[in-house]
Amino acid sequence: MPFEWPPSTRLTYGLAGNYRGEVQGSATVEWIRVGLRYQVHMQAVVGASFAPLLMRRVSSEGELGDSGLTPRRFEGEQRVAFRGRRWAMSFEPERVRLPDGRNVPSMPGVQDEASLFVQLTWLFMTQPQLLQTGRTIEMPLALPRRVEMWQYDVVGEDILQMPFAQVPALHVKPRRVAKPGSDMTAEIWFAPSLQYLPVRILIRQDADTFVDLQLQRAPQQAAVR
Repeated sequence: MPFEWPPSTRLTYGLAGNYRGEVQGSATVEWIRVGLRYQVHMQAVVGASFAPLLMRRVSSEGELGDSGLTPRRFEGEQRVAFRGRRWAMSFEPERVRLPDGRNVPSMPGVQDEASLFVQLTWLFMTQPQLLQTGRTIEMPLALPRRVEMWQYDVVGEDILQMPFAQVPALHVKPRRVAKPGSDMTAEIWFAPSLQYLPVRILIRQDADTFVDLQLQRAPQQAAVR
């Protein structure tokens, strides 16, 4: 059966971690498709939703094709207490415009911070053999300061106890280590029984600063027409 992109999907996560002390919160990932256009919206809130300690929102929009997602624009926003910042990137076939205005060479299949998770889901749904333990997946990423290749190692299978079910999931880990002043890293657990969607995402800023997102309910998904 040929691969079908779902019209819309919403994932709801509980959040726990450490950010200047233990924190809790929530996060969502929303996928929207209209024809061959897509949008991905991710939002994480640390603390109470009405007065968050930290809020981070990232969005990607672009096109769908034979190679999965092709981002065209990325936007990010982060607020910490009363301070906030926004940034954006645009994608062209041969270059990426970074938030500081620099144009840098693009790479085939490049993704952004938001589209990465959906692109990996598509990759594993269409080529499940890539999730064999010991395999390495290479993914070019456009980050605020550079475009470069990242390597993700398939560590193995874990059984995760979610609030709604016990879910087998394959653990994919970036090869680089998070450290102060560097880019954040994300370990991801993909569930074959749930369309290879990410059921856990562990995001690290450094050894002492991280958030752990775990799916709280079964994915909410519109029917394919």
